[in-house]
Amino acid sequence: MPVIFNRYYPARNLSFFLGEGMLMFLSIMVVNWLFKGNVIFWIDIFDCSRQAIFVTIIFQLCLYFFDLYDLNLGISMPETVTRITQAFGFGCIILAAFYFFVPDLLISSRVFWTGYVVICLVIFLWRSFYHFVLRKRLFVQSIIVIGTGKLACAIAREVEGRRDSVYKIFAFVGQDQPEYNPNKTPVYAKLEDIGDTCMIPDLDRIIVAPEDRRGSTPVQTLLQCKLRGIIVEQGVSFYERITGKILVERVDPSWIIFSDGFGISRIKRLLKRGADIFLSSILLVLSLPILLLSAIIIKLESPGPVFYRQERVGQYGTTFRLFKLRSMRRDAEKNGAVWAAVNDDRVTRYGAFIRKVRIDELPQLWNVIRGEMSFVGPRPERPIFVEQLVKVIPYYGIRHVVKPGITGWAQICYPYGATTEDALKKLEYDLYYLKNSSIALDMVIAFNTIKTVVGRRGAR
Repeated sequence: MPVIFNRYYPARNLSFFLGEGMLMFLSIMVVNWLFKGNVIFWIDIFDCSRQAIFVTIIFQLCLYFFDLYDLNLGISMPETVTRITQAFGFGCIILAAFYFFVPDLLISSRVFWTGYVVICLVIFLWRSFYHFVLRKRLFVQSIIVIGTGKLACAIAREVEGRRDSVYKIFAFVGQDQPEYNPNKTPVYAKLEDIGDTCMIPDLDRIIVAPEDRRGSTPVQTLLQCKLRGIIVEQGVSFYERITGKILVERVDPSWIIFSDGFGISRIKRLLKRGADIFLSSILLVLSLPILLLSAIIIKLESPGPVFYRQERVGQYGTTFRLFKLRSMRRDAEKNGAVWAAVNDDRVTRYGAFIRKVRIDELPQLWNVIRGEMSFVGPRPERPIFVEQLVKVIPYYGIRHVVKPGITGWAQICYPYGATTEDALKKLEYDLYYLKNSSIALDMVIAFNTIKTVVGRRGAR
């Protein structure tokens, strides 16, 4: 679980999220106190708190689904205000529906709308302050990067290129100038040339990312720094932690062998399988009307079968038949297997719609029940593509040690890929999932999948 919070909400960003929630909660509570009076308020404190918490949860969920917690997007303040207005408007509709079915949570109109105005004002001020923090790069921690090659530059792009980065590079250590150095960060030949590292303001850690580690790592100096309280971290591990992916081309087998993770206990496997069967059975029953309606439309729109069955590579390299609703013409692959493209002319009109909202994936619930797939895991790929990718991408076969999934870490973090380069990028996320696989991470992926489907992003 700490890995998940490090990826999504470093301490500063988590403080922003929790602080915003607390401001919403206090806004409702204060308005309640003003209208109800001191004596009555303390008698109804439990009911008031419950109502305020419920409003806060709904509003923050709406802000999340409108991408207002993705602080790297660089949204301007006018657009932020517009999105907040849209998110809160949608939140009011959801609250109205809940109040109809659960009247105990209902807040009087006078308290609610006054609280709504107060929330809008304090959130605007809070986000204005946080935009200032991001712009001035306040409350960031300094790091030293040992290395100036490709790995060091990849780290620099993430640290210096992200608007919401919680780190800044104080210095590079190496013999050459790094290719990526937008802030003209000083480069020292040796770590000792910097001086007393413990005296550097806000120095949090030293990242070891040299191109050639043979004799180039200042072991004794790093040991002294570590004993004096400065964190020393491998470049690949640091990159993994801040990006949620593993830099495949910079990883050697020993790192995979000796690193934590890349395994799941028997109990977790049993829990995961139980959750797969339970959720798939429920969703399959609930989605039957949608599947029936889709089957009729598919039949009316184009000749051919309703379901599309295709061989895919599953766990340990075994193959299975994957089920999907047919979204392409019957002769879509008359010239052989090809990846789907943007605005693919083989896709039918209704097929384009069910791909956008992921309805075509619903029959895969049957694959999950049969034990061929899981809810969460790497995307199952076709054997012909796997044969090609294993030859050109290192460690590609590792992704087959777990069951493929309907959704996964790579699917929510990277758009649909149709090239070898895309497959490499998605593998970086798949390896991260394999290394950090847990029930908590599966829940994060499932929650983000809902956001992806609602936003209709990434499909082709």
